[in-house]
Amino acid sequence: MKNNEFYNNLEKSKSSGSNPQSGRLAALIFVLIVLCAHCALPESERGQVVAYVSEDQVFSEPILREFETETGIKVNAVFDTEETKSTGVLNRLVAEKNNPQADVFWANEPIRAEILKQQGISAPYISLSAAGIPDIFKDPQGHWTGFSARTRVLVVHQKVEIPPDSIQAFTDPHWRGQGVIANPLFGTTTTALAALFTSWGGERAKAFLQELKQNDIRLSSSNGESADLVAAGEFAFSLVDSDDAVSRMRQGRPIRMVHPDQGEDQIGCLVLPNAVVLIKGGGNPENGKRLIDYLLSKETERRLALSDAAQIPLHAGVESPPEMPSIEDLKTMQVDYAKVAGKMKEIMPFLKEWVGY
Repeated sequence: MKNNEFYNNLEKSKSSGSNPQSGRLAALIFVLIVLCAHCALPESERGQVVAYVSEDQVFSEPILREFETETGIKVNAVFDTEETKSTGVLNRLVAEKNNPQADVFWANEPIRAEILKQQGISAPYISLSAAGIPDIFKDPQGHWTGFSARTRVLVVHQKVEIPPDSIQAFTDPHWRGQGVIANPLFGTTTTALAALFTSWGGERAKAFLQELKQNDIRLSSSNGESADLVAAGEFAFSLVDSDDAVSRMRQGRPIRMVHPDQGEDQIGCLVLPNAVVLIKGGGNPENGKRLIDYLLSKETERRLALSDAAQIPLHAGVESPPEMPSIEDLKTMQVDYAKVAGKMKEIMPFLKEWVGY
């Protein structure tokens, strides 16, 4: 029975002098019907969205809370831990493929987003908020879209009078024993090497890594440790993510940041945007799309640029952090992120052997 018909019959029973107990019973039944109808509402109509997040919680959580405030949609967020950085929630998404629990994945770089596409876990969604973001930072089919980027940079101790300006410095005998990089089996160092393999080809990339070893390159546990070792003067330079460099510069540590390979005949620096993904089969697709629209907005990019994340906006006209160039002024490595994702798995046996596993 439709609600308006129920009301009409209820009113008729009242006006015809029906038993008051019957009227109260009818009213109670109506209340129960309304409550059951509300319970049957899909999650998307109850104002919730589930987001898995590999971007640092200290930067991502304030953005998600602002989304809640502005839209009234509750964000149930699952964050990566430092120990499982970039892989914990990814592995969870893969494990949940046949019973998806998330609606959106906010990745701190596009490679993991591409892996989800290749495994059939993402759904295409082209947001109007993405208009103006360069195509190189988007999946052509809309399975992920990039925003607010970090870059791979050289962090150099201030005692170095003429800083290196290329990743080739790691193979230069002048810098023998003075360079350090994070373990390439983990994090964005793996991504950076996979990008070199796709850009240079396997033979040249393997030769580069062998030259690193011959030049007495040292390995650290993470990009952050690499930056700290340089800041402490134990090494002259390292290759890290731009947020590692900026955070230490803002702490007054004695380092400078160099975007490598900006010359005409050089390869350019690797850009690692955040990437946002709509999960196929998630319980709140419409709210997931609203969250994606919000994350891809100029305002979100502005906030991430002004925060300690110091990320470069990909929308034109949004001001970059003072330490960072605009995306238009930066020579970027021209890579196909889908190929880089495939290359990461392919080169892992070689990297394990190179590291000594």
